[in-house]
Amino acid sequence: MATQATAQRRFSFLQIAITLQTLTIFLQAVSAGLLLTSPYGETLHSAGARVMYGASMLYVLAAVLAWKPGGGSPRPVWHASGFLVLASVQVVLGIAHIPSVHLPLGVLMFGLSVLALARR
Repeated sequence: MATQATAQRRFSFLQIAITLQTLTIFLQAVSAGLLLTSPYGETLHSAGARVMYGASMLYVLAAVLAWKPGGGSPRPVWHASGFLVLASVQVVLGIAHIPSVHLPLGVLMFGLSVLALARR
């Protein structure tokens, strides 16, 4: 019974991490709109990028914690690691001011994050 409760907590932590990541990616889209229309948009988008990157790292941590102790499938770890790579590329593209790739990648990341959330 204790192992089932522990597995449920890990699952919940993983689901919370995916939800947080999805929410932060969505908020980045909102702050991108503010970037175009308000003077504080750049500051908000920059801060949001750091939070989104942290949420991606939290997703990796949650996936590893859900996988390693219980001996489950490593697939969530690969998915989370892929998101962290995409987030890294996204940050580099944003700093380099390459919106022609930065924006579509953000849309892709949001879609993939929603898909990961729906799978949980």
